[in-house]
Amino acid sequence: MTDSIVETPQGAPGRNYDIDALRAMDAAHHLHPFTDTKKLSEEGGSRIITRAEGCWLWDGDGARILDGMAGLWCVNVGYGRAELAEAARRQMLELPYYNTFFKTASPPGIELATKISDLLGPRFEHVFFSNSGSEANDTALRLVRHFWNLQGKPKKKHIISRWNAYHGSTVAGASLGGMKPMHKQADLPIPGVSHIMQPYWFEQAHPGEDPTDFGKRAAQALEERILELGPETVAAFIGEPVQGAGGVIIPPEGYWAEIQAICKRHDILLIADEVICGFGRTGSWFGHQTLGIEPDLIPMAKGLSSGYLPISALAVGGRVAETLIDEGGEFYHGYTYSGHPAACAVALANIDIIERERLVERVRDDVGPYLAERLQGLADHPIVGEVRSLGLLGAVEICADKESRARFPGDGRAGTLCRDHIFKRNVIARACGDAMVMSPPLIVSHDEIDILIEGLRAALDATARDLLT
Repeated sequence: MTDSIVETPQGAPGRNYDIDALRAMDAAHHLHPFTDTKKLSEEGGSRIITRAEGCWLWDGDGARILDGMAGLWCVNVGYGRAELAEAARRQMLELPYYNTFFKTASPPGIELATKISDLLGPRFEHVFFSNSGSEANDTALRLVRHFWNLQGKPKKKHIISRWNAYHGSTVAGASLGGMKPMHKQADLPIPGVSHIMQPYWFEQAHPGEDPTDFGKRAAQALEERILELGPETVAAFIGEPVQGAGGVIIPPEGYWAEIQAICKRHDILLIADEVICGFGRTGSWFGHQTLGIEPDLIPMAKGLSSGYLPISALAVGGRVAETLIDEGGEFYHGYTYSGHPAACAVALANIDIIERERLVERVRDDVGPYLAERLQGLADHPIVGEVRSLGLLGAVEICADKESRARFPGDGRAGTLCRDHIFKRNVIARACGDAMVMSPPLIVSHDEIDILIEGLRAALDATARDLLT
């Protein structure tokens, strides 16, 4: 396998930029998220992405790059959709902005709330708009605590999440998430949030423990924490149907059923964070539908507009919505851009594409099974301990010993090496610790999945040489 997995034609179409000048300005003025700025500068600066089409990106040096991550898990319908740009243009000319405060609304927001409710079914008739997954989860936290106050149970304030969960990067979102480096930098989590083990069989199962038994043990960690805190103090449990940034952690069969039973037993609200899993990625419209979860609140973002404009939403189940509306009075919460007309118009057009092109069914019946089949072909690689996927979410675990699942030294070094090797081959996949994860656009072809897997195999080969020689 050569290093040139993907053709990199020079002079890819697009605007002409002075890339060196842009890179210098980026280094001088732009603070990137989740980036070591000093290290980025020492390594030569940013790769400047200038154009995209379908599942492909072009950088300013002319390289053509397969985007195996759909941006940040979000570009579900692929890049270059003219009708989404046209939907934004048309709305901006008619009504570019107005707020949803002061007893006002605009047609796109009303239509989008109705459409989301239709996709979710009769249990979810109300939707609250914001701008990002972080803000949707902030809203969930605010609403959960308000709900229990209205119920006359003001002690029920504690929210339980999982380690390595990702629920956003605001103070509330990062607190709900279980990313310890984020907590350390900002003295998080805020009071009233705690974390339990994640359902990560490969990493946390006892020797000889099968996935079903492990899933039950992982779910029981929730009940143990509830009893430790006192059920009268616990407001909600939040979890991604499949943990994305935590390493594409697909819970063992039975895990979610047990979690749900525990929540009902102790009268605790269940929040299914669909920011990554929503809008077709798991082979259903939403991940909770794929996994048989019945949540009370559903934050969503990313695939709602396929990333073309910032927008998110919180779907509010009947029990919570009825209390909020009938007893809550004014809900002192919202954002300047809640229900932004142009963002809502783009989201409506995006959902229309997903429906018209039957992309949910395509993930379930065609490209999802094909990705699973091709990933299985990597299972025999000497440094691969497990492959797993659900729909168009996939992961490859890198380890030093298949039987014991022991890791290579360096706390994520193997994953970082592999990520760097696949980037050099102009294929994008992501390292979450020592797991390589992928999340391509829902329009990805079999040939493009082949390129993704071939690039990953080549990167694994190069990583093995680095680690074993």
